[in-house]
Amino acid sequence: MEDSESYKTVFSLGPFKIRKQQNGPPTDQANAEPKVPMDITAASQMEEDGLAPPDYETTFDACPRYEFYANSAPPGRRKVRPSLDMLRNAEPSSHDSSTKDGEDKDVEADEEPETEPVRFGWVTGVMIRCMLNIWGVILYLRLPWITAQAGIGLTWLIIIMSSIVTSITGLSISAISTNGKVKAGGTYFLISRSLGPELGGSIGLLFSFANAVAVAMHVVGFSETVKDLLVETDSIMSDPVNDIRIVGVITITGLMGIALAGMEWEAKAQVVFFFVIMVSFVNYFVGTLIPASPERMAKGYFSYRGDIFLENIGPEWRGETGSFFGMFSIFFPSATGILAGANISGDLKDPAVAIPQGTLMAIFLTTLTYLAIAATIGSCVIRDATGSINDTLGAGNFTGGECAGLGCNYGWNFTECTLAGTCEYGLANDYQTMSMVSAFSPLITAGIFAATLSSALACLVSAPKVFQCLCQDNLYPLIGFFAKGYGKNQEPLRAYALTFILAVAFILIAELNTIAPIISNFFLCSYALINFSCFHATITKSPGWRPSFRYFSKWTALFGAIISVVIMFLLNWWSALIVVGIIFVSLAYVTYKKPEVNWGSSVQAGSYQMALSHAMSLSDVEDHVKNFRPQCLVLSGPPNFRPALVDFVAAFTKTVSLMICGNVAEPHDSSCAENYSEQLRWLNARKIRSFYNFITTGNLRAGATSLMQVSGLGRLKPNTVVLGYKHNWQTDSPQNMENYVGIIHDCFDLSVGVCVLRMRDGLDVSRTVKAQVNMGFEDTEGAIGRERQRRETFKVVGSDTHLETYFQGNQKKKNIDIYWLFDDGGLTLLIPYLLTRRKRWSRCRVRVFLSSQIANAEEHREEIQSLLNKFRLGFNEVVVLPEIMWRPEETSRKEFEDLIAPYRLNEGQKGVDTVEEMKMEAPWKVTDEDLRIYKKKSEQHMRLHEILQDHSRNAALIVMSLPVVRKGVCPSALYMAWLETVSKGLHPPVAFIRGNQEDALTFYCQ
Repeated sequence: MEDSESYKTVFSLGPFKIRKQQNGPPTDQANAEPKVPMDITAASQMEEDGLAPPDYETTFDACPRYEFYANSAPPGRRKVRPSLDMLRNAEPSSHDSSTKDGEDKDVEADEEPETEPVRFGWVTGVMIRCMLNIWGVILYLRLPWITAQAGIGLTWLIIIMSSIVTSITGLSISAISTNGKVKAGGTYFLISRSLGPELGGSIGLLFSFANAVAVAMHVVGFSETVKDLLVETDSIMSDPVNDIRIVGVITITGLMGIALAGMEWEAKAQVVFFFVIMVSFVNYFVGTLIPASPERMAKGYFSYRGDIFLENIGPEWRGETGSFFGMFSIFFPSATGILAGANISGDLKDPAVAIPQGTLMAIFLTTLTYLAIAATIGSCVIRDATGSINDTLGAGNFTGGECAGLGCNYGWNFTECTLAGTCEYGLANDYQTMSMVSAFSPLITAGIFAATLSSALACLVSAPKVFQCLCQDNLYPLIGFFAKGYGKNQEPLRAYALTFILAVAFILIAELNTIAPIISNFFLCSYALINFSCFHATITKSPGWRPSFRYFSKWTALFGAIISVVIMFLLNWWSALIVVGIIFVSLAYVTYKKPEVNWGSSVQAGSYQMALSHAMSLSDVEDHVKNFRPQCLVLSGPPNFRPALVDFVAAFTKTVSLMICGNVAEPHDSSCAENYSEQLRWLNARKIRSFYNFITTGNLRAGATSLMQVSGLGRLKPNTVVLGYKHNWQTDSPQNMENYVGIIHDCFDLSVGVCVLRMRDGLDVSRTVKAQVNMGFEDTEGAIGRERQRRETFKVVGSDTHLETYFQGNQKKKNIDIYWLFDDGGLTLLIPYLLTRRKRWSRCRVRVFLSSQIANAEEHREEIQSLLNKFRLGFNEVVVLPEIMWRPEETSRKEFEDLIAPYRLNEGQKGVDTVEEMKMEAPWKVTDEDLRIYKKKSEQHMRLHEILQDHSRNAALIVMSLPVVRKGVCPSALYMAWLETVSKGLHPPVAFIRGNQEDALTFYCQ
């Protein structure tokens, strides 16, 4: 269907066209039908063509769109995918359609085009920048000397080894940079988003500092060359050291001006430097083809000669650094410029394309350059020469004898200085050999200037941009000030100022020989972590690791990481230790602070894989009593509702065993899902290592049973259920009380231990507050006729993260009293022992109370004391309570009778059938028969309360064996009356504990 006057195509993709009705003339609009929403119009058209599902008009389902996944759209213009709630619950309305039409009109409206920031391609942005950093002073002033020492063969090996390391790192960079959209931050961004903030933050600090000091290094190199020219022309301004400082400060100020002028000007300056260096290369290679003049021959240059090549193919070590690794350590810093392009990733048009292409091409071309210069200069110049045109074989100073050296073959006698080691020229002695060989030596000097200044400029731009990205992530304190950007490119002017100050400070030192190895190690450390990032992301097999660059291997990445670390220590072992130390300190800080960032790093993927692997391996291991630990399911509801209960369990499970906070909610309560992340943040803020899970069901008991059955994973599943004491059991409905006691019975049915915690003031600190919920933002027309824009709701909230509970306080030298009345396998002893291992409870004295007959009280005490000693719990005080068998006082009896009076069945003279029917209707009620059967048990609990008042009134914690009765026989009201009788009116917390009657402690070794 072609566009008509009344319809306009606003989006087209292949056969799909979304068409919108246009606004016609006023007369047409008056007679027109009601306006149809754009989406429905488009859907109708698509359905007519057989291209849309039949329910397209009745849902908000949207076709896949790029905008749904991209974050780059301007604010207010980003397309948002319909939520699941919108698809299932929302209904189309005129308000929605008007909003959508308004959005479409906004998209079509003519707007002022925003000024686009400057972006670079892979040539100017990456390749040239990397090549300029790799070509440096070492190429011009040290490569000929290294060739003389190591020979052409080993020099090639040094160059190739360096290129292998940088090429492997380049492949890793390419893989990481093509695994998603790369933003500003360069090396720091790549490592931090791959390995996480811990290692990424460390590298961000080191790399920013290294680049800032590298600016000073390159500027000082430039200044020293200028100083040498001033000395030659007798134009010294002050003295050699101060001249370096003066020239250096002036130079960096000029470079700072270029950098602040914007990336566009900086890129133009780099192109100029690149052109100068290329001219110097042409000048050098042309010079090697020019026939040698007597002056150049006197300095060791004889043009291309086969015997010179053969003589220089092998090594001839000289001096303290005369070794293979000595030469390698001098050469390798020249190869540390491959990250220059990645460091300005935020200024590239397409970093995923530019970084791989530019970096790998730069490595390839610069490697060819180094190999070619080493081979050509080693084929033209001999190692030793005097520089004097009088040292010929026919000269009068030749006294006869043997002539040593290749110069003899060409009529030159350099024997005296060669044997004495005093030659001033030749490959092994003259650092300016390239200038001598070249056709026009000032062009080589210009190349040295261009190489040093371009490297300084690249580092001057890299350091602030990397540091700005680090500051924006807010991983470290006191650096957020430098995160602000200015202008369309968000230039980090504050970070530029900091970099300038650091560089000037090091320039004023004017002697960086001891700092240079540290800087090289900073770069090598970055290489190692980049390679390790690629390796780690591959072996974790994360579904999110999908780099479009495929030409890499995890094993080559691992090799690159290892060899980078080895080279670090070969270059300078003490500076390598300093770098490693800085990384560990910053790593420890970020790990401790746990910044609220989630970048989907490979460390997260690795943690998941390790956890899954270990959980699976635990499934094959049988439980052993030596490794028993209380793995607790805490029926806390939302954890911040009962912080004391959560803190109590966390006190003895942290770093020891599993803890899961469980919440049973009503079926229609949506707050659990909405507040799930909030509860996890609350737990993390209080440094509680616990999982949180919830289930929605209409019955507390059924939900608790479900949580017991499904919580955990493999062997990591709860073996102990912890719940709070039901304070309101006397005022709540009897059915709720029956369910509460039923949960305890269900725990025993599932063979798990039970812990019931009671505190004097209760556990639940939740409160109901009034909140106002905005019904939505509506335009003026949509708001007309609405009676209420807002509605009042009530929300239940818990404690904040700063609330300090009883179990977070220091208990000093109080007592922990354990009433071990019934043997449950040892859980009643184990939990207090784990509690005393915490610093806040470590000074408490533990007392164990036992029930026994007077006749064998001392024997029983010694037996239990011996058992405790073998358990090695450190419990040295055992108290036997024969008085627990005595009759309770009359006041205790009266209180107990008053307590159960509302729950008496009062069967009287009623028949058996009637009584059974009444018990079926109200199973929680207490009959006369129940009181008769459980008379001794009831009296024991009354008497136990009296003993607690005498012995444990001021204890820090009372731990007591939880009574166990036959299921379905003891009424729940009577059971709750026992717990109430024992624990009422006590100031310290009371924990009723009962294991599953299986060993939780042992004194055997196997």
